[in-house]
Amino acid sequence: MDTAILTIRIPVEVKTRLDKLAAATHRSKSFLGGEAIKQYVDLEAWQITEIQQAIQEADANDFASDEELDAVVNKYAG
Repeated sequence: MDTAILTIRIPVEVKTRLDKLAAATHRSKSFLGGEAIKQYVDLEAWQITEIQQAIQEADANDFASDEELDAVVNKYAG
């Protein structure tokens, strides 16, 4: 896998916690930071995709029917 270098500033408290986590997991701070950033980027990208899809559905007037909505409410209400 290709990698790139990224320099970031984080609060001292977060750095201290990262140091402890790295020691406890026997992983490098770089590995843990990279994993955290990847998870964040994946989640944000997923959310943006879902929002864009919802906007397209709304623009097309693709909404749940009253019956579909009632079925979901009844499923979780009782």
